[in-house]
Amino acid sequence: MNSIRTIFPALFLSLLFCGTAIAQELAWTEIENGIWKANVGEPEDISLLKAAEIHPQVGALNQLPAAVFPFIKDKIKTKMVDGKVYLQFPLSREEQIFGLGLNFKTVHQRGRIMRLHVDHYGGEDNGRTHAPVPFYVSSKGYGVLVDAARYITVYVGTGVRVDADDPPVVRDRNTDKDWSAQPYSDAVEILVPAKGTDIYVYGGSTPLEAVQRYNLYNGGGYLPPKWGLGFTQRVPTLYSQGDILKEAKDFEAHDFPLDFIGVEPGWQSMSYPCTFEWDKTRFPDPKRFIGDLSDMGVRSNLWMNPYVSPTGTLYPKLEGLTGSHTVWNGVVPDLMLQETRDILKDHFVQNHINIGVSGYKIDEVDGYDFWVWPDVATFPSGYSGEQMRQVYGLLIQNMTAKWFKERNQRTYGLVRASNGGASALPYVIYNDYYSHKDFITALVNSSFIGVLWTPEVRASKTAEEWLRRMQSVCFSPMAMLNAWADGTKPWSFPKVEAAVRDVANLRMQLLPYIYSTFSQYHFEGLPPFRAMNLVDGFTYDANVAEGELDSTDNPYKLAIKSEIKDQYMMGDNILVAPMFAGEKQRKVIIPKGKWFDFYNGEFVGENEVITITPGLDKIPLYVRDGGIIPMIPAQRQAPKNGEKSNLIIRYYGTKEGEFVLYDDDGVSFDFEKGQFSKVNILIKKDKKGILRGTIGSPAKGKPYGYNKKVTWEFMTKSTDKKQ
Repeated sequence: MNSIRTIFPALFLSLLFCGTAIAQELAWTEIENGIWKANVGEPEDISLLKAAEIHPQVGALNQLPAAVFPFIKDKIKTKMVDGKVYLQFPLSREEQIFGLGLNFKTVHQRGRIMRLHVDHYGGEDNGRTHAPVPFYVSSKGYGVLVDAARYITVYVGTGVRVDADDPPVVRDRNTDKDWSAQPYSDAVEILVPAKGTDIYVYGGSTPLEAVQRYNLYNGGGYLPPKWGLGFTQRVPTLYSQGDILKEAKDFEAHDFPLDFIGVEPGWQSMSYPCTFEWDKTRFPDPKRFIGDLSDMGVRSNLWMNPYVSPTGTLYPKLEGLTGSHTVWNGVVPDLMLQETRDILKDHFVQNHINIGVSGYKIDEVDGYDFWVWPDVATFPSGYSGEQMRQVYGLLIQNMTAKWFKERNQRTYGLVRASNGGASALPYVIYNDYYSHKDFITALVNSSFIGVLWTPEVRASKTAEEWLRRMQSVCFSPMAMLNAWADGTKPWSFPKVEAAVRDVANLRMQLLPYIYSTFSQYHFEGLPPFRAMNLVDGFTYDANVAEGELDSTDNPYKLAIKSEIKDQYMMGDNILVAPMFAGEKQRKVIIPKGKWFDFYNGEFVGENEVITITPGLDKIPLYVRDGGIIPMIPAQRQAPKNGEKSNLIIRYYGTKEGEFVLYDDDGVSFDFEKGQFSKVNILIKKDKKGILRGTIGSPAKGKPYGYNKKVTWEFMTKSTDKKQ
């Protein structure tokens, strides 16, 4: 050994250094109200928040209560080992952890190991998913983000260190019934394969407040155009412009809502890879086609993936600006380069947006590994295949969003990959997976990580399944039927056509409530669809139960977690409890306070578990005591700019209530310059204790799409009421 030290001193020191853990004391700086930042090592110049190009809503953050740093600072441990970052955050016994990506089967993440990796979801919550956001939220009311564009591994209370502050009890499996194969761990440990990273901590008194801070720091949630919250149909792949116009007319003939149509790959002269140029056979006059749809009140959304065909006019323009590997024989534009973005912008604006296209569906930017570029790929910007994999979905969302914003025009589309910092981007995530129950779990999980997710409908084996799936999509961020493969229509199952139309019409009636809820997402950071674990007063005891020892199914007697993953809130007031095919009844966990049936106003329970048998034609909905739900009469399309609607204001329960009705022009970004209305709706008791409803007036000169006439509906009939 001494001779090796003498002959190769530099090599020896290098090897010694690589194996040595170098600890670093973090310097935390409060960068905004209740948000702290620190860095470890040398953070890379590409990151998730940089790719999303966030613009924090400082004013809104300052409206939140002050928060204290949620950790004892010296309990957060960091070190550099072998050129990688090791992070350790304390975890107390009573904490549950949420977040860490768009998961489809689990809500509780404590006790799990996740390798956060942008990918097509493969049926297992292992970190490979469409939005593997490295942000977690604690039940104690704080959040942590690791802002690294790398495949990050998170050990959520799984690793037990020798020097643990709170070590588990040592038990004898032979004699102790409390022995567990997964002993208690007092830390969240994170491995970042990079020479450095930025870390953010978001404080709060509740998990929801931490999520608000995360969303507001990312720019606030996106406020879709009103038409984006209506109903959308994606048509079969090879439909021509004539086929699509007929489809729109069929929706009108069936008196079914339709606000925008998704045009699938056949609009292009080649797809997989793409030319992004109109096929002259199927679409001989794209401008007229878009105009004819517009005349029917229908917007258009074009499918694409970003891989450029050698047969297209973009191909030679991108020479030297693409990655080293192809995808489906198409080159991969390096979106980190401004020159690349400028070339794409010129093409897309000239050929699509200038003739009236309203948005995009961005496919195949997630995985699988054997579809997209490999990690050994290189890009002319100098970034690795791994880094580009983690941020590509963010880059293309941000790039396309800017094209529309520069025109003062809101868009709303679909995407297959996203990541941290995406709250303000105008896209809803979708995928090819098709478990209805898991779709709802993903909708629950999306609320923790600042993304939107839609449980789209594509096909069903029975009329019952068709209706149940349609009910769920009508209570999601995008009400969508995706008929790209088989041409299904909302009325494909005549037995339930009326019930499908009813729930779609209910979606349209609820647009004032839904739009106001999305305004809270933008201005306050409140997720429009949120997990029950984010609800004030939700006290369901979700303790871990012990599984039964079984020689085959559970040989190590692993614990069983109780998770609330099949019900959620839409906004502040409506609890949604979807039904699934084959179910006649289900349990619903009712939070604190009195809750009432949406349809008839009857009291259903408070702080308890109820069992319901709702029948087939309605999705179970419940409203909190004092809940106010502004609605409009059913109409096929979302209200246009300048259109006035009559308001129907529903009230539930016995408590006084209030609601802020938001409105703007529904299409532009003028609301960011103050061109919006916020009108207070109040239910108050008069001197005799009788409930009375009042509604304010919009400020003069501000957009407001409602008539003065208001119909008040006091749904809880046992209550004295006047209006």
